[in-house]
Amino acid sequence: MWLPLGEVVLFSSHASKGKKLPFGERILVVEELTEEAIDEKRFQYALFSAGGDISKAFAPLFRDRGIQVIDNSSAFRMEKDVPLVVPEVNPKEAMGHLLIANPNCSTIQSVLPLKVVKDLFGLKRVSYTTYQAVSGSGQKGVEDLNRTLKGEAPSFYPRSIAGNCIPQIDVFLADGYTKEEVKMIEETRKILELPKLPVTATCVRVP
Repeated sequence: MWLPLGEVVLFSSHASKGKKLPFGERILVVEELTEEAIDEKRFQYALFSAGGDISKAFAPLFRDRGIQVIDNSSAFRMEKDVPLVVPEVNPKEAMGHLLIANPNCSTIQSVLPLKVVKDLFGLKRVSYTTYQAVSGSGQKGVEDLNRTLKGEAPSFYPRSIAGNCIPQIDVFLADGYTKEEVKMIEETRKILELPKLPVTATCVRVP
């Protein structure tokens, strides 16, 4: 199902201002994201996927001008007053909020069956193991795979990823979990409204 679109605007930093990108049959010229560019008469929706720092700086500005914000970063996921929404699981949470957070990609697919199990039988404990491709860490991850496939030393991952699995996604925290694992644990509890649910996670990077 297609969402009817009027004007579509791509924002970036000053460095990419003016770059031209195809969108369907259109060619869009990238604009610089500044506070002055936020126009409530021009925009109904603002979709953020540029990292937590950008979201924290600009998403509230769009929201405060009445523009619906959907944020793909981790910046607001655990904020008490910001709903963390998976439409097939908790769509009503989105109602009445101008700022909505999108969960971690692994959490999204996991809570779909967990919601069914919760409603039918209840949940006592959840144990996750995920195996996530290098593309999930962006261009630098893909480049490191290509580099180590050639026998060169890694410059992005702590070990060679070629022919290997690395049980570390993001940095390790004091309790021994990585930030990626903690995201899955905390987001699962919030989405399913089970704040005391025992959850553990092991997240592995694979080539």
